[in-house]
Amino acid sequence: MAPEVRAETKMTWVGAAKLVDPQVSIRFGAFFVAENRLRNMAKWWKSIIAFGLGNPSLYLLSIGIGVGSLVDSSLGPNAIDNVSYLTFLAPALLVSAGIQGAMDEVTWPTVEGFVWTRTFFSMNSTSITGRQIVSGILMAAMARCVFQVFLYELCLLAFGAISWQSIPILLLVSATAGFGFSAIMLAFSASIKDDDGVFALVGRFIITPMFMFSGTFYPITSMPIYLQWIGWISPQWHGTNLGRALSYGSPVEPWLQGIHWALLLMLAVIGITWANRVFESRLAK
Repeated sequence: MAPEVRAETKMTWVGAAKLVDPQVSIRFGAFFVAENRLRNMAKWWKSIIAFGLGNPSLYLLSIGIGVGSLVDSSLGPNAIDNVSYLTFLAPALLVSAGIQGAMDEVTWPTVEGFVWTRTFFSMNSTSITGRQIVSGILMAAMARCVFQVFLYELCLLAFGAISWQSIPILLLVSATAGFGFSAIMLAFSASIKDDDGVFALVGRFIITPMFMFSGTFYPITSMPIYLQWIGWISPQWHGTNLGRALSYGSPVEPWLQGIHWALLLMLAVIGITWANRVFESRLAK
């Protein structure tokens, strides 16, 4: 009986190529990487929601309503762009939320994938390529970015800072700014061989100045000329100025709006190209 069983088993075996189709990984590898990142993200969903709702509420209460009431009372309720200070502030806060949400998914997790758990090397040992890993990471980062911005928009809507009609365009602008900056940060993070406090330096000398000197709390033209250049090269300012123009009609020339879109998209192209090269180089070693 035993030889007959072995013969039957041998005849019905179809092989690994039939049971596991490698073409699926080749075609959809980026989605598998994104799924992996989203599953890891789901473990921290309570923290993501808490920060997504907590930080906006604190900013709205302290800056938007607290400082905003002082600004409106001293300068008039429509002194800046003919809207309240809270409405003026809202697009900047949404862009900041989009950048921060996307950046959180491409910094520490990228170092983890290369240095600590080395999961990127495990992925690359299959049919998944370095470019697909880059695409999957960015897809997952944008999922968190959109989710976090949308939560922020609900808070702003509750406080009367934005209207229902402005939600889609503000979401698009904030996600575009987050995508451009996160692509650059993904490439930078992938080039780090070991964490030596570099992200703390990025937060202190890049994120903070970008948030403070990009027209977030006041028009960029009110700053000295030697500080305005920070805003000119910052995705925070380009996204903020674009959001203000498209949401409540801030006077921004059409040619300048075109520059805003072009710079944000250029950051994305540069970041993806750079990230693809860094990933392929490190995974080949």
